[in-house]
Amino acid sequence: MQLAALSHRTESEDSFVIDNTHVNIRFHSAKADVKEVTVLYTDNYLPLESVKAQKMAQIGSGQVQDHWGATLEAPYHRLKYTFVVEAQDGSKVIYGDRGISEYSQDAVMADGNYFKVPYLHEIDLTKTPDWVRDTVWYQIFPERFANGDKSNDPVGTKAWNPEDHPGREDFYGGDLQGVIDHLDYLQKLGVNGLYFCPIFKAPSNHKYDTNDYLEIDPAFGDKALFAKLVNEAHSRGMRIMLDAVFNHVGAASMQWQDVVKNGAKSRYRDWFHINKFPVEPFIDASKGEGEPNYDTFAFVGNMPKLNTANPEVQEYLLNIASYWVKYFDIDAWRLDVANEVDHHFWKRFHDELVKIKPDFYIVGEIWHSARPWLNGDQFSSVMNYPYTLQIEDHFFYGRLSAQALAERLTDQTMKYRDMTNQVMMNMLDSHDTARILTVAGGNQDLALQALAFEFMQQGSPCIYYGTEMGMAGGNDPDCRKPMDWSKEAGPVWERVHNIIAFRLAHKETLGRGSFRLTVTPEGLLQVVRQGTETITGLFNTTTKPITISDRPELSQLVKNNEILPNGFALFITK
Repeated sequence: MQLAALSHRTESEDSFVIDNTHVNIRFHSAKADVKEVTVLYTDNYLPLESVKAQKMAQIGSGQVQDHWGATLEAPYHRLKYTFVVEAQDGSKVIYGDRGISEYSQDAVMADGNYFKVPYLHEIDLTKTPDWVRDTVWYQIFPERFANGDKSNDPVGTKAWNPEDHPGREDFYGGDLQGVIDHLDYLQKLGVNGLYFCPIFKAPSNHKYDTNDYLEIDPAFGDKALFAKLVNEAHSRGMRIMLDAVFNHVGAASMQWQDVVKNGAKSRYRDWFHINKFPVEPFIDASKGEGEPNYDTFAFVGNMPKLNTANPEVQEYLLNIASYWVKYFDIDAWRLDVANEVDHHFWKRFHDELVKIKPDFYIVGEIWHSARPWLNGDQFSSVMNYPYTLQIEDHFFYGRLSAQALAERLTDQTMKYRDMTNQVMMNMLDSHDTARILTVAGGNQDLALQALAFEFMQQGSPCIYYGTEMGMAGGNDPDCRKPMDWSKEAGPVWERVHNIIAFRLAHKETLGRGSFRLTVTPEGLLQVVRQGTETITGLFNTTTKPITISDRPELSQLVKNNEILPNGFALFITK
């Protein structure tokens, strides 16, 4: 037995409270090395003669580890437990709080070998908003979705042309009225969550250089129009998520301009990370102009970084975050560059918002493993890039085999608690990436196969505006073309609509059920979700047709009981 591979951590994604009488436990061992894992458990204050034994299920197999899981009952809201691990050769050890021991009755009866959960406090629950499990998000880049009011178009606004390749400074006149005009369309498509890129006052078309967080950008509309949008969306059962850029501000913001004007004497000097006075506000390293003498987003001089450790800055940002929840009833914040803001601020941010709205959804933009932010006191979830980018590595780039993808995604789910995985924000493309049709080399079947695979995963799926129209586009800014409204209700639209409808029709299982990803002997990726029903998805990412026996509920490229390459089949059994 590979003893060095055995692992378990208390009060983590390996041991988390489900409710006040149940704890979920995970254990990890070397791949194909362990035959069986049994967890012994009882109440902290009962004698060890009362221990119960429960065999753990193998819940997945990763790159180098097998993963085991069990749910333990704790009727007195306390728990202690240890593991009996049996190798393939029949040898056994005890894996406990004080290390690894040879299996013996003395080791079983040693209280020090037991991990402790002192009390199942309600506050220990890593609560996540339940409604997110039933949500399919639709990301809107407001300047490019629809122009509903030409009277607020910026000077120099270009004609609406989906075939254009936008420049970084181009404007096309998209606005909030354009979204309102198409809410019935979005409802028909089936999405029930709208995620907006920033809508606050800023000079750019993307609005990530905010000047005033308490005003809607005039090119998009005003507060009255935004309130109407929220009310109209809510009346259709849609949730609203706004984008908060709290890592940095725009160079034209009042606070930064005061620093530019007054230098070291500015009352806002400590709102930023300034290395030398006077500041040099027009330097942009991305344009080869040298480095700013203050901290910025990346090296972009017109985005000075806020000092979120400053209590004044914290109060300023918390007031903004609360304002849009209190007075406009938004349902979620997406947090830009969230990993570069300190944890102390995010904890205050979390507490302020859930006081106003207990089921508020907080999503951080983090492109790497995000455990420190996902313990229930900061974010509900993150944009699940480490997960979804590996999907692309298999489906689009061929960098990972089907087996490697299954192993890596399984390992990825072990990084977080079940309730966190169920509300992760999953997307295959966005305003920051090339569109999936382009990444798929123009192969629409392949793009939609990957989309269907995403919709079978744990987490809340998100599609980027225009995916349903078959829009293409390279990296930013080419992925931000004006919406192509000419393809509404076309063949690609229908296929995307059907994938969304399937997800929502089976939301109890796909939003909350267990998850297992494997590869069949024939080479099909197989996703099994178990809840109120069992849903199995088969995805052919090989180069040959593969025979299946049952008739699917939803499929693509399934003919004569065969899944063709780039095809998928989704089955339901009660």
